[in-house]
Amino acid sequence: MELRYMGFDQRQNARAFRFDVMAKGETTKQAVVTADMTLFLQFRVGIQDAPTLCASKLVSDIEKNFDGEHVLSGDDLRAHSESRAAAEQRRLEMRRHGSRRNPTGASLGNPPGRV
Repeated sequence: MELRYMGFDQRQNARAFRFDVMAKGETTKQAVVTADMTLFLQFRVGIQDAPTLCASKLVSDIEKNFDGEHVLSGDDLRAHSESRAAAEQRRLEMRRHGSRRNPTGASLGNPPGRV
């Protein structure tokens, strides 16, 4: 299955993200994922992430054979925000621990025989 992002329509405080859904041997279908834009502010998620998040939501719904209206929910944005925060925390921990060793794992210090 392949998705093609086709743009969005503004609907008051929400955006309707349009996608073409193409599956091998099948007719191209259109799908819409609606997202309340106030949730992006609430969960501190960039609006530029919306098409990717909506595409992921659409793929998940299609894989579950969900046949209703596709909506990017507060739970979806919360999960994304928490995942992003956890990845940042891991990155910071790796940076903190990695600063004590060089890439070979050897301790950084004066080479043997040097003062």
